[in-house]
Amino acid sequence: MTPEQKMTRQDFAHLGAPDLVYVRQIRAADVLADAPMTAMQGLSVDPDATLYAVHGADGERLAIMTDRETAFATAVAHELEPVSVH
Repeated sequence: MTPEQKMTRQDFAHLGAPDLVYVRQIRAADVLADAPMTAMQGLSVDPDATLYAVHGADGERLAIMTDRETAFATAVAHELEPVSVH
């Protein structure tokens, strides 16, 4: 597998990691750049803020939280196994 290829959910399931998620810091400006304008209507987000993203083992962004503790708690509440990535 080359570095450009991503593992599929099925690949991770075969490794025994379908419930593994990772939490990492993300800049609010990056989230704003990725979000459709209609999704941002009525929201006020400081582009310089640090947020915490929960990603599936395949790299898919699943959720964005305002603090690390909430990101981990949310993952656990959804029966996922969070790890931290720097």
